[in-house]
Amino acid sequence: MDLSVNLNKIALLRNSRGSNSPSLEEFAKQAIALGIQGITLHPRPDHRHATSQDALSIAALCKEHSLEFNLEGNPFSCAKNSFMGFLEICAEAQAEQITLVPDAEGQLTSDSGWQPDYCSKELQSFLRSEEVRKSRTSLFINADVKALEYANKMEFDRVEIYTGPFALACRQNNPEAIKSECMAISAVIKRARELGVGVNAGHDLNLDNIPILKKCGLVDEVSIGHAIITDTLKYGFEDTIIQYLHITREI
Repeated sequence: MDLSVNLNKIALLRNSRGSNSPSLEEFAKQAIALGIQGITLHPRPDHRHATSQDALSIAALCKEHSLEFNLEGNPFSCAKNSFMGFLEICAEAQAEQITLVPDAEGQLTSDSGWQPDYCSKELQSFLRSEEVRKSRTSLFINADVKALEYANKMEFDRVEIYTGPFALACRQNNPEAIKSECMAISAVIKRARELGVGVNAGHDLNLDNIPILKKCGLVDEVSIGHAIITDTLKYGFEDTIIQYLHITREI
């Protein structure tokens, strides 16, 4: 299981002071030096955390270190004010992986997966565009086999399973809900392997629930941001990254 560190929360803290402190690049370099497998950014049109320029800077840094850059966003987010537009960011960043989410503008967080048949023609056009054809593509989906099969039909390389409901069940220590969510995730993973689709996972994953997630089957990559920054307040950034690397990489 690879670990991709989402740096959006560091950008949010930086933006609250209107300066370059804390520096996104410095934290990225620290995480890279510790051995992470990737960095994730989700630049939104309102630039409330990661900006368009952040995406380009981190993309360049990842290329310099031969590291995966995972660029998240809504494929239909157009240029507005200082936001370059998601397609233009894709064109310039040339991210190794592009993860598409159905977030509306101003949405607090990515809290639901892409619904099958939503804007299929537009989505197909985006996937076939010159700007993204060289990148691995991933679709953010609910833990639903039908959503996975839709992603496969659209020729995505991977899916990212939305793990919000799973994380909530774990947080509430609800055995029945945990069992139900794990069964749904396991079914998606099993079918994905049959189809040759890679599997990522993300949303509210942390040190407590990742071991449970790993029992559901082989997940290629997890993208974690909020929990890492929360744990950083307790353990410090370096120790936190080390803990997440240990828990994701151990067999």
